[in-house]
Amino acid sequence: MPEILQTQRLILRKLSFNDTDFIIELVNSPGWLQYIGYRNIHTTEDAIRYLGDGPLKSYEQHGFGLLLIQLKTTGTPIGMCGLLKRDTLPLPDLGYALLPAYEGKGYITEATSAYLTYVEQQLQIEKLMAITSLNNEKSIRVLEKLHFVFERYMNMSGDDNPVRLFSWTAPDSPEK
Repeated sequence: MPEILQTQRLILRKLSFNDTDFIIELVNSPGWLQYIGYRNIHTTEDAIRYLGDGPLKSYEQHGFGLLLIQLKTTGTPIGMCGLLKRDTLPLPDLGYALLPAYEGKGYITEATSAYLTYVEQQLQIEKLMAITSLNNEKSIRVLEKLHFVFERYMNMSGDDNPVRLFSWTAPDSPEK
């Protein structure tokens, strides 16, 4: 798959059906299960369905979606970041996840910071949202580094667990 962008250490590219093993590993990792939720993805067929109904469909419908984050030196997939368009939010929202072995090394901040520049300059999107679980302190710190601002607590439709809602306005936006 063609890359969307590069950072000093990372390549971000669109996901493909060749990424099924990685998807199975990521969505069943402890952090994903704790903060994002169980997705019942355990087989190649499950991962194909997830990719087809999620990121790949989003690329077609919205021109954006979750991207695979891989190490530039080895090509090893380590996580995902990108935009989602949820029916429950008025704007696209930034999402990200990382395999446990790669946490605490600055990869998510590096990837999402570069991606936000891409969002503003290439996709010409000036406002975003992001949601986190109430107790996901690592994710909250990343959003704060990226200049997301806490807006309020809310419940996503069909979920009794409240989340924190953040917003972001592009630095060069006239609304800033």
